[in-house]
Parts: sequence; structure tokens; C-alpha cells
Amino acid sequence: MDAPAPHPMQGMDAFAPAEIAQLVRTRGVAKARAGVVPTFVLGVLAGAFIAMGGVFATLVATDSGLGYGPTRLLAGVAFSLGLILVVIAGAELFTGNNLIVMATASGQVRVGQLLRNWIIVYLGNMVGAVSVAIMVAFAEWWTLDDAAVGATALTAAVSKASLPFATVFWRGVLANALVCLAVWIATGGRSVMDKVIAIVPPIAAFVANAFEHSVANMYALSIGFLLKGEPALSGVDTAGLTPAGAIRNLVASTIGNIVGGALLVGLVYWFVYLRPSDQEPG
Repeated sequence: MDAPAPHPMQGMDAFAPAEIAQLVRTRGVAKARAGVVPTFVLGVLAGAFIAMGGVFATLVATDSGLGYGPTRLLAGVAFSLGLILVVIAGAELFTGNNLIVMATASGQVRVGQLLRNWIIVYLGNMVGAVSVAIMVAFAEWWTLDDAAVGATALTAAVSKASLPFATVFWRGVLANALVCLAVWIATGGRSVMDKVIAIVPPIAAFVANAFEHSVANMYALSIGFLLKGEPALSGVDTAGLTPAGAIRNLVASTIGNIVGGALLVGLVYWFVYLRPSDQEPG
């Protein structure tokens, strides 16, 4: 008797989408029930990790000479460092935690628990991102390449603070749809390299396309204000970098991130894979 033919998916060790949905929901429950102190500390780490991705991306984008598109792509690849550290080293990122909504929709996490996690993590992310901005400013990182690195950082901050609310909102939607998809497909990998490779393309895409990520902007705007007024950067027009513009950017990008991550990724995948079905027993 002939041996049965091997299954066509034999040897595939990545989790299937339905399994990823279960994992994301289970992790969402654990995140929502975690204590305030560890959640906040891990939020600080995530903000610092994303900021370090921003530091790296700024350096890569300075004087590349490759043209706009290739330069943006390389900066996006460099920025991927931030989410790689969050996922692999372990940290709590507000934008990624928008996926906890899947556990809320399943009735396993209360809305109050969801909002509690988001607020604690958001504040922790801000502390971490601003702390890195202060440290790299004191380290005079911005003086590299005859202060061209500082000019790149300052120009980016001015640009972000000058954008209209609606523009930032829609860019925020697109940014966190890609970030949450990066988290989603990284969850499907089993090895460190699986996760790293999964993270890079979506993150590179959001950075290359100048979409707006609230936590990344916490760093970008902070370093902009710290560098504003530096004599060596007097050639950069900083008129658009105002507190009102920075607040507008963070509010719009945060709301957009929630829509992109919680609604367009979290609730869509919950609807497809986790919602109760009339065909299910019981």
C-alpha cells in the first residue's frame, strides 16, 4: 500500500492567520491585565526604542545623495530598528496595543481596561521618546556631518508641526495600519529572524511614505524643539515649529493611529476570525 501523499503545507511552520488572531487576542488580555508599574516601564522602553529608530533613520537620511525615493526607503529600513526592539526585546507600544481591541470585541477585556492600558502606555512612550531626544541633544549627535544631521532632524520637526490636522489624521491612519500589520505578521513567525524580516517591509513603507506615527512624532517634535535656536542650524526656517502645531500633530496622529490600528486591522481581523458564528456549536 502506497504511503499517503504529503500534505501540501508540510514543513510550513509559520502560524496561519486564524492562529495569529488567537495569539493576538490572548496577548491582549495579558497586556490589559498587567500591573501599572511594569506596563508603564515597558511603555518607557518602547518610546525609547522607537526614538532610537528615529535617530538612526535621521542619520541615514542625511546627505545620502541617492535621490528622494531611495533615501526615504533606506531611512524606513533603519527606522525598523525601533519596532524590532519592541517586539523582540519586549516593550509596550501604544500603537501596537491598539490590537487589544480584539480582546475587547470578544468580551475578554473591558473597555475601561483597554483605555487604562492605552493611557499608561501612551504616557510611558512619551517619557521614553522625550528622554532619548534629550540624551542625543546633550550628546551633540546633531553636530554630525557638520550639523547636517541636526538640520535634517529640525527640518522634519518643522514639517510635522506645520501639517494640517486632516492631513496628519489620514497619514496616521495609514501609518498604524502598517505598524499593526507588522506586529500581526511578526506574531506569525516563530523565530527571531522570522519576526525581524516580517517587520521591516511594512515599517519601511510607512516611513518612506511620510505617514504619521504618534510615538515616533513624540521624539521627532521633541528633538526639533531642543535644536530650535541652535546657531549652527540658523539656516533652517523654524517658524512652523510651534507648541500649538506640535499638539495638533500629536492629537491628529494619535486619533488616526487608533482608527488605522484598532479599526482597520484589529476589528477587521476580529470580524473575520474571532466573532461568534451561528455555525459554531453552543
